This record gives sequence, C-alpha cells and structure tokens, in this order.
Amino acid sequence: SINGKCFDWLLVSRRSCFRAGVRYYVRGIDSEGHAANFVETEQIVHYKGSKASFVQTRGSIPFFWSQRPNLKYKPKPQISKSVNHMDGFQRHFDSQIISYGKQVVVNLVNQKGSEKPLEQTFAKMVNSMANGMIRYVAFDFHKECSRMRWDRLQILLDQLAEQQDE
Repeated sequence: SINGKCFDWLLVSRRSCFRAGVRYYVRGIDSEGHAANFVETEQIVHYKGSKASFVQTRGSIPFFWSQRPNLKYKPKPQISKSVNHMDGFQRHFDSQIISYGKQVVVNLVNQKGSEKPLEQTFAKMVNSMANGMIRYVAFDFHKECSRMRWDRLQILLDQLAEQQDE
C-alpha cells in the first residue's frame, strides 16, 4: 500500500538452464547463442484489474570469451580468436528480439584495463549488426560510481530516459 492505494507487486526471476555455472568458469556464449548465467527478471504490478509488466535480462557478454581462474584476484579475460563470433552473437539477439522486442543493451564493464577489449568488441559487434531494434549503451560503472557515488547512476538513467519512457 502506497498513499492509501493497494496493489500487488510481483518480482520473478527465471534463470536459464543453458550455460549455467560459477563466475569465471562459465563466460560468453555457446554456438546456439545462449549467454552464460542468463537471468530474466520480471516485475509485475496489478492494480484494480490492470496489469503492467517490465522484463529485464542479464547475462554474460554474448560472444566467445573466457576468464580462467588463476592466482590473481581478477583473471584477465581472453577473447577467442579461432571462431566466428557473429554467428552466436546474431542468434543471441535474434532470440532476444523474438522474446522481448526492442532491446536496450547496457554494458557495465570497465572501459579501461583488462575489460576494455570486451567493451570494444561488444560495441563493434552491435554496430556491425546495424539493427534498429538494438541500442547499445556503455557505462563504466566502477569508474562512475567509485567510492560509493551512487548519485552518478543518474548519468546512466539520463542516457536511458527516452527508451525507458517508450
């Protein structure tokens, strides 16, 4: 109940059975386009007979890469050089568009250091698809929000405001 108005709010997360695994051991996608550790989270609001739903998905960056654990705190990501990334990448986003429609892809990885190649490759692949159903937004979360400056998330929210309103 908010301001005397009662409603139902449901939050449902559905984890994919494809490419599930622990962090660092399972990354990227498979040949069918299934992203590692993919989760769909749906918020449903029910008020006086009306319903509204918002679905958000998350998963590993959808191309072929790995990050094998070693004695370092954060192992360096390795992008596979021996495969055609675009086949699985295209399958991933074709499936996303069929299931959810227009996509706003928010990439929160570091845009410098060892994660920089991941961000650059992701941006390049989305741009090469030239699909009007997909918008790519990179936001260096660790840089922008370091030292608990959560107010800096407003930068990202401003970038997404138009699509969020849609």
